[in-house]
Amino acid sequence: MHVKMPTTIEPEAVGAPPESAHEVRVRRRRWPWLLALAVLLGGGYWQFAASAPRPQAAGPGAGLANRAVPVVIATAHTGDVPVYLSGLGSVTAFNTVTVKSRVDGQLVKVAFQEGQFVHAGDLLAQIDPRPFEVQLTQAQGQLARDLAQLKAARLNLERYRDLVLKEFIPKQQFDDQAAQVRQYEGTIELDRGLIDGAKLQLIYSRITAPISGRVGLRLVDVGNMVHANDQNGLLVITQVQPIAVVFTLPEDNLRAVLTKLHAGKSLTVEAYDRAGQTKITTGTLLTVDNQIDQSTGTTRLKAVFENRDNALFPNQFVNAKLLLDVKKGTVVAPVAAIQRGPQGTFVYAVKPDRTVEVRPITVGPIAGSDAAIDSGLSAGEEVVVDGVDKLRPGSTVQPRTSDAGASPRPDA
Repeated sequence: MHVKMPTTIEPEAVGAPPESAHEVRVRRRRWPWLLALAVLLGGGYWQFAASAPRPQAAGPGAGLANRAVPVVIATAHTGDVPVYLSGLGSVTAFNTVTVKSRVDGQLVKVAFQEGQFVHAGDLLAQIDPRPFEVQLTQAQGQLARDLAQLKAARLNLERYRDLVLKEFIPKQQFDDQAAQVRQYEGTIELDRGLIDGAKLQLIYSRITAPISGRVGLRLVDVGNMVHANDQNGLLVITQVQPIAVVFTLPEDNLRAVLTKLHAGKSLTVEAYDRAGQTKITTGTLLTVDNQIDQSTGTTRLKAVFENRDNALFPNQFVNAKLLLDVKKGTVVAPVAAIQRGPQGTFVYAVKPDRTVEVRPITVGPIAGSDAAIDSGLSAGEEVVVDGVDKLRPGSTVQPRTSDAGASPRPDA
């Protein structure tokens, strides 16, 4: 029996005629050109996308560079700036007296109140005067006895004078009587000295104020025995009207101060509190010390204050400011506007278009919140006094109302 085997069909033969060798070669040559064309198209698209303007993304920082910065500004003006020399000082009493007893005795009376203001001659204390009264009585009695003896001796001397002339008595007897008279005269002078001493002791038993001033705390109570050689005394009086302030200045400032004093000018000294913010009172410079402290390079100066309101107190710490001169007709700007950088001092000056520029300046004397500008700024120009931390050269600014602590515009 004859069986017919199935015929195998190749894939190339299904649905399409086989490709010729020429067509295969043509297809293979086309691929490199297509790849080059794709590369050219991609490069052109990337260049176009890079050069096209990109829209800014909306966000919190959008448009910050062009936004106006709110600041507080002030206008520089022409004015007078005082030139001060500042130093640390201490208040000292113009005079200080420790009142002591000049006699020994028992304290029987205290006539002052602690902290009281007294005047020179006011009674402060009383020591028992009776012993001194007794001494005075004894001295007066002794004087009366010696006066009587002197009178009798003088009468005898007159009698002896006549007798010696008549040669009824020897010359030596007359001379002895004359010597006795002179002796009594000396005794009388001694008695009068004793009387004056007793009177002085009696005066010293009343202790009076030697100066006008403020009484301190009582150091001895009534009933105690006091002596002339006691170390502590009875009380201390400090003269506080006027009162003095001793302060120091660098030796470099000494020549300028002495020049003013030698010219006969009165220099004003202002006393400020410990913080240097509140002025307490005003006085005048009295003198300059006669030497310089080599360890500190400073010299001491003494100023006098009337202290009518008792604002200054002995040993109080103060900041002293000596008014040396007044710089008149200079450009004045707020101290808050002055900035310091590696290149020196500068300000942010506001131009008419409300943009700022960095302006180097030279700063002169400073008085409080104002500073004299020696160069770099003119009167009428505006400067930024608050908000400089957000500024750059060319930044646009928007003036605003000053915050607490900021310097307001003088022309506002």
